[in-house]
Amino acid sequence: MERAVRYLGGALAIITLICSSGLGVELHEPVINGNWVRPSEALPAQPVWGHAEGLRIGLWPMPGPRGLLRVYAPYLGHVAERMINYIAVEPILVGRNWRSYSELEESVLDGEQGLRFWSANSAENASPLDPLAPARGTITEDGGVETLSVYVFVEPYRSGARVVLRLEFRSDLPYEVAISTFTQAASEPLSACIVTATMGNFARLRTLHLERGTRSSLDMWPDFTGSDFTNHSCFELDDLVLNPAGDALFIATPNEEHPDDATYAPGTFIGWEYYGDVATQYWRREDPPSELRACVNARTTYWASNARIPGGISFENFELIEPFQEGNQSWFGVTPGRYENGSSLPQPAADE
Repeated sequence: MERAVRYLGGALAIITLICSSGLGVELHEPVINGNWVRPSEALPAQPVWGHAEGLRIGLWPMPGPRGLLRVYAPYLGHVAERMINYIAVEPILVGRNWRSYSELEESVLDGEQGLRFWSANSAENASPLDPLAPARGTITEDGGVETLSVYVFVEPYRSGARVVLRLEFRSDLPYEVAISTFTQAASEPLSACIVTATMGNFARLRTLHLERGTRSSLDMWPDFTGSDFTNHSCFELDDLVLNPAGDALFIATPNEEHPDDATYAPGTFIGWEYYGDVATQYWRREDPPSELRACVNARTTYWASNARIPGGISFENFELIEPFQEGNQSWFGVTPGRYENGSSLPQPAADE
């Protein structure tokens, strides 16, 4: 509780500073409409979409770096602006073997670090829109299941890649979001467009759950002592757990029973201190192509610091990679509870 109170105070101060973005304005909080959280019609508004009782996605100028999706899981006991993870967008051009990084590139729109993201209700308008006037998203219904969808545009990368995402939330999947990738007009051709969860260190994810057992970050990089990223370690489709529907799952969990009881190195930024319930994080790919790979890297220190991660090296980036096709779609999930090999992913109780 003490950590939550301390973080809440910090988060409120950060949101006042960052959400105003030097414009001297405060943003209206998102509103709940039935199953959904959507940006307020009153402007300027916080760009947040998702489940009223589940996972949500936000964009800058919500707290945090630009060029990243924010993943919120308030059902874990987190305050509203506490990210459980970030998701970056990293396209690779045909004929090249290096990625572009949405959070690290300098914007040509204002010279600041981190590419601009903006939202729209359709994929038609690629012109930069006001991030303080977010789209509310579109709600559709099919067979009693509602879907909230919104498009997220990324300003052009230096490489010439031009990417747009479609986010979809289904009312029967409260702990997941679908992320589909498309190219915009005039984009250079892509060989891949990787959407990568970038902050596994916050929850200290250390255990991968695979078809033939588990792998620990502590065993995968036992001698790594640097303060940078490890090399990626990748797994083929045959290594991944398949659910009864044939979806490929890439699943990671903490290795600690009570991660909120950790002791942190002096000087560790309070925002890295985990609190709340333990959760399972995963990627899910329906109809997985044979070329699908699942990759992770890891760190021994928190990002942009020399503060050691309590308990040792843990996963940082956590992703699926496949050949690019328009509309490639993967689901990212953060579900309460700890996955055990051979079981189903934790699901909401029947009365939820």
